[in-house]
Amino acid sequence: MKLPVAPMSLLSGGASAEAQERRQVPRVAPDIVHQTTPGLGDYTDRILFADNWERSELVKRDRSLVTITALIATGQTTQLTGHLNRALDNGMTAGQIAGIITHQAFYAGWPRANSAVGVAREVFDKRSISTDQLAGLIDQKIDLDEDAEAARAAALEADIGSIAPALAAYTNDVLFGEVWRGAELSPRDRSLTTITTLVANGDADQLRFHIDRGLENGLSPTEISETITHLAFYAGWPRAMTAVAVAKAAFAARRADSGTGSVKVRL
Repeated sequence: MKLPVAPMSLLSGGASAEAQERRQVPRVAPDIVHQTTPGLGDYTDRILFADNWERSELVKRDRSLVTITALIATGQTTQLTGHLNRALDNGMTAGQIAGIITHQAFYAGWPRANSAVGVAREVFDKRSISTDQLAGLIDQKIDLDEDAEAARAAALEADIGSIAPALAAYTNDVLFGEVWRGAELSPRDRSLTTITTLVANGDADQLRFHIDRGLENGLSPTEISETITHLAFYAGWPRAMTAVAVAKAAFAARRADSGTGSVKVRL
């Protein structure tokens, strides 16, 4: 059976429309990307920035927070300069960026955090951003829910204290006792940067606890889902798809267990 053939006018018209769409999208990818890998350049301009970055489910300031976190967490400092500048343009402060880098030392490791320091310093210097006031933030702490923190600390001590007592102590005394109380970032932002790190590095085992904590700290399910979607572009589709399954289970469990007061133990 001979299949019908679309008129050439329709085929050429469709191609012209697509080409016209590409011409109307602002160029974000560097010329070397368009010249060497034109497909990547097209997807970068047309899908990543003209579409994904414009989605209203996550504001651009938060998208910048998620993006620079993912770059630091995965050691991709080549892209970091541009996105630090974009983050500052999108409303993030030098103090918040410093707070993210410090937070990353605990969740992505000291080497990756230190690799980001020099990049951030160069960006701050070129923009004439004074960092004199950043040292004062170290001593500024915010209050957390003391009952919830005491329950979390006791549960963690019971779970791992006999196996890794020093890890339990560092987790309770330093990570949650100091870092999570740091004034550089709100609890909501700390949850957002932590969830991002776990998704970007494929640490699904820790993710469910931090999704629950993120919801308690003011993140909405939509914002968490959109963060995972955004990370598909920056950490890869496989890790985003893995995170979706964890988020789905966390949202369902939260609805089912609402009001039970149960405590999950994670770092």
